[in-house]
Amino acid sequence: MNERDWLVLQTLYEEKNITKAAQQLFISQPALTNRLQQMEQEFGVKIVNRGRRGVQFTPQGEYLAKCAQELLFMTQKMRENVLNMEDEVAGVLKLGVTSYFTDYKLPNLLKRFKDQYPNIEFKVTTDFSAHIAQMVYNQEVHVGFVRGDYTWKDQKRLLFEETLCIVSKEKIDIQHLPSLPRIEYQTDSLLKTTVEKWWYENFTQPPLVSIEVNKADTCKKMVLNGLGYAILPSLIVNDADHLYKIDLTDQDGKPIIRKTWMFFHQESLQLNIVKAFVDFIEQLDLDEDI
Repeated sequence: MNERDWLVLQTLYEEKNITKAAQQLFISQPALTNRLQQMEQEFGVKIVNRGRRGVQFTPQGEYLAKCAQELLFMTQKMRENVLNMEDEVAGVLKLGVTSYFTDYKLPNLLKRFKDQYPNIEFKVTTDFSAHIAQMVYNQEVHVGFVRGDYTWKDQKRLLFEETLCIVSKEKIDIQHLPSLPRIEYQTDSLLKTTVEKWWYENFTQPPLVSIEVNKADTCKKMVLNGLGYAILPSLIVNDADHLYKIDLTDQDGKPIIRKTWMFFHQESLQLNIVKAFVDFIEQLDLDEDI
């Protein structure tokens, strides 16, 4: 078994699907299947069973998949520690980022950081904030950008704040919202709960959801085309001056604020690459620079 074999096993365990695992690994399905059969021959056990619902791991396979995760984690730690013995800032920086941050902030941020440290490479995982916070906790990424006030007991930095707002192409009366078509998008549970709490503090009937999409940016485009109103974080629609916007407020009349944080472990700062990145972020005027 070599490192590539352990990676195959870990990826297959995560995906539970031969086709998706092969795509993640950039290899063919026959090549993945062949590697899996070689592993089974080496250990003399059945690792997976294949059925209509995908791949199911045997108890022996579950154990080996867990070992694969631990071995790959330790291998990555060894690489980082060896690189860290030099003064040079180099290696792979692993980031967990929300879709909004990926679409609107990250490309320029990474370009500027790489301009300063050309020997840096990036591994970026995009997910909902709750999952990113968990990834930072599990040390699957070095740094996470998290939207919302998730519990975190290690190091965090406030990056910026934004309001939540009702947006529509035409001026609307907020009292008429329950009867107007609403466009919703998939988002993290904390934001969804915040919006639902505001709604039921102000209305007795549910919203009239006419369209559901997977991303906030798609939702914004639907609003721009006059297909309904939406409730979106303000930074997503700041560049759309011609949209009608109303900030959500709590029962005291104060705007409902959503914060974006940078999460990381204190011990991660021992790595040159992480310390350099955290220092870089802290020096930025985040509302203007990224």
